Amino acid sequence: MTIFESSIQFARAKDEQDVLKLFRDKFDLPKNSTGQPKIYFCGNSLGLQPKSVQAYLDEELQNWRENGVEGHFSGIRPWMRYHHYFNNAWQALIGCEPEEVVIMNNLTVNLHLLMVSFYRPTASRYKIIMEGHAFPSDQYAMASQVMHHGYDPADAIIEIYPKAGAHYLSTDQIEAAIEQTGESLAMVMFSGVQYYTGQFFDLERITEAAHGVGAYAGFDLAHAVGNLPLSLHRWDVDFATWCSYKYLNSGPGAVSGVFIHKKHAQNTNMPRFAGWWGHDEATRFKMEKSFVAMPTAEGWQLSNAPVMNMAAHLASLEIFQEAGIDRLRAKSLELTGYLRFLLEKVHKEIGGFMIITPPDDADHGAQLSILMEKNGRAVFEYLEDHDVVADWREPDVIRIAPVPLYNTFEEVFQFSALFEKAIRKYGGSEE
Repeated sequence: MTIFESSIQFARAKDEQDVLKLFRDKFDLPKNSTGQPKIYFCGNSLGLQPKSVQAYLDEELQNWRENGVEGHFSGIRPWMRYHHYFNNAWQALIGCEPEEVVIMNNLTVNLHLLMVSFYRPTASRYKIIMEGHAFPSDQYAMASQVMHHGYDPADAIIEIYPKAGAHYLSTDQIEAAIEQTGESLAMVMFSGVQYYTGQFFDLERITEAAHGVGAYAGFDLAHAVGNLPLSLHRWDVDFATWCSYKYLNSGPGAVSGVFIHKKHAQNTNMPRFAGWWGHDEATRFKMEKSFVAMPTAEGWQLSNAPVMNMAAHLASLEIFQEAGIDRLRAKSLELTGYLRFLLEKVHKEIGGFMIITPPDDADHGAQLSILMEKNGRAVFEYLEDHDVVADWREPDVIRIAPVPLYNTFEEVFQFSALFEKAIRKYGGSEE
């Protein structure tokens, strides 16, 4: 366990010892008016651009320019099989088998497509359990799905909120709600890392509890994939989906990924919305009328790959393969541990805020959420004016995410010093 020190010398020494320090040079860092890098702690919202993206895009533009439609079968990476180029990276990132993952569409689109297969309500089993204050897209998707099947969201959707005085859920509380709902529960749908608090849920225990009452377990992993190691196959998760523009650094609105456990993926009779690219690859171009699903997650594809978007995604994933998710997680815990240490020192001296992200390493990712007691927006704007790129969430939370691929311990120290000045000016108990 690292013994932290509140000094710039300590932070710089940590950076010098960092085995991942050279990865920072693989990204384009936003700069201020004097050309100095800003402190970018917003990778939980939009990751930075890998420098290699330009070359990957140029290769595909060249293929298109020189070969036209023949680019599907020529060039460095023929477009016909573009979705296959990612599989090796995913086994390490999410803990899956190759046939359990496919890259396609966008997150909420995929969530709806997966619900077609996994939310099959009956008169007696139709309820969904999700965390209270989930990201709005998940709330909208769940409500519209249950209404599509003729149910009232107020009855069909059970939202679990932290107990009075708490800011995050305990796994015991989630398990108790699942057990209480029992045979009326059709599906549990949680985020992996809660967007507001930064809590990492125990996906394995939630899945086990859901299966214990005969329900499916699915997860929105937008804030989890690329943030911390996952073992979706071993945890027996039924399905999951995620975006790739946060920790995966693949560009604004970038493609989504889907995990479907092979016990379901191999079931070609499972209900789904069918599309040409989900049809059996060996007979796809026979153009026959009847749909024959691929016996893998690819069987949920609708259309061929958006190549330019996929190219940026591939560039980023190759960086993850080089860095390794375990090494990234180790550095991430050090960064957030140092940030918490410094913030707790400020809190002890001044007050005016609290950290609402769970303190245990097993219960959070790269993000710490700071709940402001007063003048939170003013504190946030002070940070912005001093070249900190962070994230404000209504009504009163500042989200800070030091990302191990490109953030440093010195930046954590600099942020803490700026935050202390802002608190003293706007938000502390001492004026």
